[in-house]
This record gives sequence, C-alpha cells and structure tokens, in this order.
Amino acid sequence: MAGPTREPTALARTLHTTLSNHKGPVHVARYAKGSAKYILTGGQDRTVRLWNPTLGTEIKVFAAHGYEVLSITVAHDNSRFASAGGDRSVFLWDVSTGATIRRIAGHMGKINAVEFNDDASVVASGSYDSTVRLWDLRSPNRQPIQILEEARDAIQALWVGNGTIMAGSVDGHVRTYDLRMGQLRSDFIGPPVTSVVPTQDGQSYLVTTLDSHVRLMDVATGKMLNDYKGHKVEGYRCRSCFGHGEASVICGDENGMVWAWDLLEGAPLPPNPPPKVHGGVVLWVEHHPIEDGEMISSAADGTVKVWRHPSSST
Repeated sequence: MAGPTREPTALARTLHTTLSNHKGPVHVARYAKGSAKYILTGGQDRTVRLWNPTLGTEIKVFAAHGYEVLSITVAHDNSRFASAGGDRSVFLWDVSTGATIRRIAGHMGKINAVEFNDDASVVASGSYDSTVRLWDLRSPNRQPIQILEEARDAIQALWVGNGTIMAGSVDGHVRTYDLRMGQLRSDFIGPPVTSVVPTQDGQSYLVTTLDSHVRLMDVATGKMLNDYKGHKVEGYRCRSCFGHGEASVICGDENGMVWAWDLLEGAPLPPNPPPKVHGGVVLWVEHHPIEDGEMISSAADGTVKVWRHPSSST
C-alpha cells in the first residue's frame, strides 16, 4: 500500500497553480537546478517562458525562435539555458539579459532534444535527421566535435552524463554511448521511444514508448526490470519521470491524465484510473529536483500545472 511518503498521482497532490500564457501546446517544462524555485517552459508559440511557480507569475519571455520549441536544458548554475525545436538550431540564452548568446546550426531537421553536460561546456542535440551532435561551447569553432549517426530514425530523447550519452530513437532503440571508452550499447525496445530517464546511480533507466508502456531497463544487461501500463501513449511524445526518491514512476497520457506506479511493484497508485487533469495530451512531467511532493505537468491544452502535496512548503 502507498504510504504518505510514496509518490501518488498528481491529483493526490494539491494543484498549486496553473501557468497558462502560452498559445498552443507546451512541449517541455524544466525546473531550475538545485533548490531554485523557477520553471522554464517551451511551446508551439515559439517562446520560452520563465516562471515563479510559487507566485504563479511569469517573469520573462524569451522570443527568438521562428518555430516551435521542443526542448530545453538548464545549466548547472542556472545562468544559462539552451533551447531547440523546429529551427534546426540550438539557441543558447543568458537568463539575466534574456539575450541569445549563440545559435548553433548544423542539423538537417528539427531538433527534438538538447542536453548540457555537467558543467554546461558541451551541449548535445538530437534531431529528426537521426543524428546526435555534440558542440563545444568553449570553442569558437562552429563545427560539432562529434556526430553520432547510428540511429536509423529520428532522435526523440537524450540524456547526458559524465562521459555517457543515452539516445532514444523512433527506430525503437535506446543507444548508450561511452565516449571515453569509445563503446556503444544498443537496447532494442521495439516501439518508437519518446523519453529516456536514468536513475541517479545510472544502473537502470525509464523508457517511454508509443505502445502505452513505460519500462524500467537494466543498463548493464539491457533486460527489462519492470513494466508500467494502464495509460494511453500511442502517437505523441510523452515524457515519464521518477517521483521523489525514485520510489515511483510518473507519466502523462493522451487522455489528459497523469499516472503513477509503484517502482518495485509496478502497480498503478490510486486513484486508478486517475482523473483527467489537462484538456489535452500531457506531453511532459518533471519532478522537482529536491522538493518532496512537487512536480509539474505540461500539455497540449497550453497549460503548465504545478502540483504539491498539502504538506509541501509554499
């Protein structure tokens, strides 16, 4: 049974606030690093917006994209972020000034995913053109320092660790690159992959696929450790994430619901099924990096919702 420290579905939390200045779907919503209580969101309306979720207020609008924004990554010190989407370029931003520091072109298709490395000296971008490109932000050279070309279809998800990159593709594979050893491991999941999120210890990862499953995979063996289902994800890029302490798995679906499962048991946490909380496909869920019981969800209905346990600080 789920105790008070377990991660329930969003509706077992209190809806703290709704952020709704975007026009059209909100494809991505990212927390600032550490204890900072700020959120960056990117949408179909070509803007990135900075929010104070505690007050429910918009702080700044970053408007330079000419096409939809599909991905955002935040630097470790929160001074910069990168965004990408239909422009086929990575935009590097200064948070305080709101200006673009750099625009990095090179992909032949829209960019679905961008991720910094630990110190934000390198940014990786994954594209519809089936490649992952690595860019050295300290170098004036405009060429990628490495191109990973093993995928046979669009890259939908990226994770960048210490010398490791994980890439999820529409070709049904999750590829893990050990850049230091020059090694590649490819796990064939089957259906198109929409998100890849590893555990903090790097021993396993969550993979979301377009067959209405979220799977927990063993990094070393490529074997499935658990399977989470009940939700509907068949045609949209929906992201899953871990709950606080990695005790649960959370994923939005195409019916506007946010589901949660017990990590070990694999059973949906109550209520099952969860109520509809968005008026469209839930495209992104993300748990606060530190705060127990706080998470965000963004959806095709143009809203971002901030959820908190009643016991969470405000």
